[in-house]
Amino acid sequence: MMTSLLLLCFCVAAEASLKILDCSNKGLYNCTTRANYGCLDTNYTVPRNCSPNGPLVTTKFREHLSFLVVTVGWTMQPDASTSFITGTRIRIVDEMTTESVCVQYAYTFQTILGSDNMKWSFSMNAVAEPNHVYTMTVFNLPEPEYGNNRIKKQISIPGCDSETIKKFQVCQENGSLWDPRMSAVFTSGKPKDSVVVTFESAPYADRYQVSIQISGFRYLKNASKENRTSLNVRLEVDSFWFSECEALVMIQPFFPRCKNHCKTAEKSFDRCKDITPLIIYLGLGLLLVVSACLTYLLLKSHHQDRSNTSTSAAEEPPQLVFPVQERKRVLIIYSLDHPLYKNIVLKFCAFLMTKCGTEVVLDLLDSTRLSVLGRIQWLDSHKEQFENSSDKILILCSQGVQAKWRAMCGGKQVFLKEDACSLTGDMLTPFFALMLPHFIQSMSFKKYIIAYFDDVCSEEDVPSPFNVTVRYKLMKDFEDVFFRILDTEKHEPGRIKQIDGLSEDKYHECPSGRALRDAIEAFRACQMEQPQWFEEELLQSSELEDEMGSDSMYNYSRTTTNHLVCSMFDPVQAVNHVEAENYFSVHEIDLQMDKKPQMCSTLEFNSNIVGHNRLLL
Repeated sequence: MMTSLLLLCFCVAAEASLKILDCSNKGLYNCTTRANYGCLDTNYTVPRNCSPNGPLVTTKFREHLSFLVVTVGWTMQPDASTSFITGTRIRIVDEMTTESVCVQYAYTFQTILGSDNMKWSFSMNAVAEPNHVYTMTVFNLPEPEYGNNRIKKQISIPGCDSETIKKFQVCQENGSLWDPRMSAVFTSGKPKDSVVVTFESAPYADRYQVSIQISGFRYLKNASKENRTSLNVRLEVDSFWFSECEALVMIQPFFPRCKNHCKTAEKSFDRCKDITPLIIYLGLGLLLVVSACLTYLLLKSHHQDRSNTSTSAAEEPPQLVFPVQERKRVLIIYSLDHPLYKNIVLKFCAFLMTKCGTEVVLDLLDSTRLSVLGRIQWLDSHKEQFENSSDKILILCSQGVQAKWRAMCGGKQVFLKEDACSLTGDMLTPFFALMLPHFIQSMSFKKYIIAYFDDVCSEEDVPSPFNVTVRYKLMKDFEDVFFRILDTEKHEPGRIKQIDGLSEDKYHECPSGRALRDAIEAFRACQMEQPQWFEEELLQSSELEDEMGSDSMYNYSRTTTNHLVCSMFDPVQAVNHVEAENYFSVHEIDLQMDKKPQMCSTLEFNSNIVGHNRLLL
């Protein structure tokens, strides 16, 4: 009988907080887990004839989700000593760092074999690192007074340069598959020479440091990927130092795992063979200037001819169309106030993805990774990615957002039914604790966009820290919000840019826009029928104590309990039901008039995590 115990907890032996899931009680009378960092507690012993034999132990490594895990399996020997077993202890030691962690299981067996006449077998998964060696010690409890029943196994994890694991995601996040395909073009000129370095970016690295070493001197420049697959970096060097022909070009990537210690790509170039004379560039530049002048004269003549044939056409402002090509990414932060409000958020995400071509990061659409990492680690990983890019964080304010902010500042605690029903739980409170200090201390608020659906929310729902920045109404101001996401100015001197199909009176003409409008109208109708809807969505103290007493406060399945009804709802299906729509174009229109732009204390929260934890070695 096989009992699999998946333990994926963030734990190290030194200064980390050990988090381990209770073991699954599959057919066992009593099964618990206990962990300590050094196995320092004293084991009680019994006479040899009353002690169990040691288990049969197996080890292997594999990829699980985005992690490299070591699987430890142990099987009880089918003999009379099984009746003496009170538990099993597993100690795992990282031989590279000497860090260790212990996990202890307590169980008893009524029979030598399971109900299916199979041996009692168990397994445990632990997160490992490449190029490390781990020693596993497994023994049954209690131990004998003399001798021992300890079984030791050692497993070596190969490095990321090994063909066995180089395609694992943990190695790709260390740059195992990155091939920069580097090239360089040298240009001579006075008083400075220059070199343009071209290379391919990596999927998991957003920042690079490009440098050139020549004549014993080194020049460097930082570059960001910004969703590009190929980068061109220009370095300027004093002509005096360009005396040698050989030049060494180096590219230092910054991958999320190796960070500042990633492997540097290097390549030598013969500058004397690759140099491009400056006169060629001057000639090309002169040719471009002459061509531009001729084009301007032709267009001016054509415009004068049209003016003579049609006076009305001459009075119309010129209109230029620029297609939006770069795909942007936005993190959506919100509160699960009501099932209908959650539907609004999902339809809004579908509109952003299908109509606007925007990549949306939403907890409901990334539940698998969130359940493995936990809420804080999931938010922190995205925080690091967004800090190093031009992507935006969109905060959708509502009554729940304001209530949870006041609770963090010492007000009444807030527990919403939808938070209890959701597999991800309350994501807003951890976000406040993690990112608000960065928001308040930031010199620029351009990365954060504050908005609310004015048909179902109001400006009073915006927490006080956000009063220092612009607060947008959706969908009235959505075009302005999208220009913020694109990191593009809508208003320029004498002209204004517009985007077809995103205005308040046109956004619902596409399928995803109609679905969003219907979701907003449904929630607004619900608010009219139930003015006290928000109070009804709050968990009362009696419900809260009852549910927490049964240890199910943060483990609701999508079923009906005695106090709480959770609706069956698939977020991914709700977002993906609309087919991709045509993207838009930005129109730039000349204007003849000027328009002036209108411009706590210590935070505490309950960080219960829903889903799988992991054991980090």
